[in-house]
Amino acid sequence: MVGVRAVVFDCDGVLTDNGSSWQNIHDYFGTENLVMLEKFLNGEITDDEFMADDIRLWTEVQPRIHRDDIMRCYSGIGLMKGARDVVEELSRRGIFVAIVSAGVDIFVGVIANMLSVDDWAANGFDWDDEGWLNGPSPTRVYSHDKGIMVEKLSRIKELEPESIISVGDSSTDLSMMIPGSKFIGFNPARQRASDAFEDAGVPVVNSKDLRDIWEHIFEGESFIHSGEGN
Repeated sequence: MVGVRAVVFDCDGVLTDNGSSWQNIHDYFGTENLVMLEKFLNGEITDDEFMADDIRLWTEVQPRIHRDDIMRCYSGIGLMKGARDVVEELSRRGIFVAIVSAGVDIFVGVIANMLSVDDWAANGFDWDDEGWLNGPSPTRVYSHDKGIMVEKLSRIKELEPESIISVGDSSTDLSMMIPGSKFIGFNPARQRASDAFEDAGVPVVNSKDLRDIWEHIFEGESFIHSGEGN
């Protein structure tokens, strides 16, 4: 039996207690993109088109946007309960920990550094030399094909797919489950996610404590809570 050698996490709603790092920006500027979101989830528009439309909405409210404006959107957002405990214990056991997120890179990068993960990838923006927004960067993590990054990890680190577990909260996160690997659905973000997880036959943790995924990573083993919350 192949043991666990890598765990790949989505970020928004999994490692962090927020719905979406893109939606956080919409909340800040008072905009909404529900129609485009539905089209995106249905695969009718690309990641690049979705990001470009988001920026169009924000710049209609504030024509010039600085990197500092975007960082202010994440004020007060904390780690998911148990996230630090889980990542620290995985690392202590020598397990490679990565983040593959279609969220905003300047937010995901902060979380990656905070948790000292081994590697991470996310999407984001193109800035000028003074930190002003030019537009979206080309897509690095395709929401509907996040497995590209997991396959890359498998190849570079010479990991058998059977040794990789991915954790996500949305239907698109299922794309991290490359053939042979495993997936854990955590705190499903929408009914669409719950239905997709059920259809895929993956274990689902309906909880907002990341330590509750532990028994699905290490069968028969419960996480020993530190009592420190995160």
